[in-house]
Order: sequence, then structure tokens, then C-alpha cells
Amino acid sequence: MLKEFIIAIQSYFEAYRFIKKYQLWKWIIIPGILYCTLLISGYYLFVSSYNEVTKWMIDTLKIKNWLDKFEDSWLSFFFILSKVFLDLLLFFACFSMYKFVLLIFGSPIFSYLSERTESIKGEKKISFNKTQLIADSYRAVSIALRNLGRQGVYFIAFVFACAIPVAGWITPLILIALDCYYIGFSMLDYGFSRNDVSQSKSIDLITHHRGLAIGNGIVFYLLHIIPIIGWIFAPGYAIVAAILSIHKAKKESLII
Repeated sequence: MLKEFIIAIQSYFEAYRFIKKYQLWKWIIIPGILYCTLLISGYYLFVSSYNEVTKWMIDTLKIKNWLDKFEDSWLSFFFILSKVFLDLLLFFACFSMYKFVLLIFGSPIFSYLSERTESIKGEKKISFNKTQLIADSYRAVSIALRNLGRQGVYFIAFVFACAIPVAGWITPLILIALDCYYIGFSMLDYGFSRNDVSQSKSIDLITHHRGLAIGNGIVFYLLHIIPIIGWIFAPGYAIVAAILSIHKAKKESLII
């Protein structure tokens, strides 16, 4: 798993050289602008509504009753901290949701970018096929919805876990780790679909090669440290890096 993780990280550096050499900038920037717009819009919606959401969460979990009951105790302090971590959890959940919205609406562009990358890397001739593009887009949407649904289940569990003092405070970190895995999962499936791997087989392969998915997702996350520019380049780079990492893993016999 560690070797796969390293390959996924290195593939981002290779992706830059690959994109530059074959002038794929247009297919990086177009979905990047869409993603950046969704991200900024999502952040605005989160800031404007999170007070109401967290209030509903606190009322639902009856946290206020506990705070009133233990007003002068350390337990009250722990619950206040839990509220802070609940805010963080909601923020990362919102961030995660908008990434999957991008994967759904940007699936035709991502499918085409992955096809171009695979055709260059595999030295295959590319021919535009509308039917195939629709099928690839449908598959990408299916994978995105599957992963979003699974993350949704975890998120609900984490919301309740946030009410547990100390132990519940690590839930935002766990959510980030899962988010990295599932975003990398979606990116890798583009690569496997290009190699005529069925959706069920792709899910099985990625499940058994988590290092590639986690590594891809972590760098995707880290690119968000760079405002605007990093947000624009993150999605396209993740697609190209995922395909390059699959090729490298196959070359080193990590994937058979």
C-alpha cells in the first residue's frame, strides 16, 4: 500500500510534465473553472447558513439540555469543543458534497480528458464517439453517486460521534481521510474504464489498491492550499495523475 501511495504522489509531478508536453491545458482549465465556481458558491452558502444547520443539529442531539445541566462543570467545556468540531465536520462535508457535484456535472469533460490521456500514454488513436462518451459519463456519475451515498452514511454517524467528548473530536480528520479515498476512487475509475475494465471489477481493484486512491486524493486536497490557482488545476491534474499512476502500477506489477 505504501508503494502505491508513493506512486500516486509522484504521478502528480509526472502529470505536470505530461500536460505541458501534450498541451492539454484547455481540458484542465475548463473543468477547473467550473469547480472553482462551485467551490466559491458552496463556501458562500455554507457561511450564510451554517448557524441554522448547527442549531438544528444541537437541538436534535439535545446538546443544549446537557450544557444547561452541567453549566459549571468541565463536561460543559467538552461539549462546547464538540460544537466546534461539529462545525468543522459540516464544513468538510459541504466541501466533499461540492466535489461530487463537480464530478457529476463535469463527467463528460473528465471522460474526454481521461480518453485523451490514455490514448497518448497507451499510444492509441483517439476517435470521438458520442455513444461511448455518454456511456463513460453515465458510469462516472454512477460511481460518484455511489461514493457520495457511502460518505453520507459515514457523515451521519460522525455527526452523532461529535457529541462524544474527546473521542468525537477526531471525526473531522477521519472524514478528510475518507474524502481523500473516495475522490481518488472516482479519479482512478476513469483510468480503469479506459482499459475496458468493468465497473464492478474497477471497484474491486481500487478497493484492493487503496494506496493509489488515497495518494491521489491527498494531493488533490493539498492543492486547495493554493487559492484559486490550486482550485482550478486540482480536478484535471487528479484525472491525469490517476491514469499515469495506473500505468506505473501495472509496469511494476502491482496491478495485474
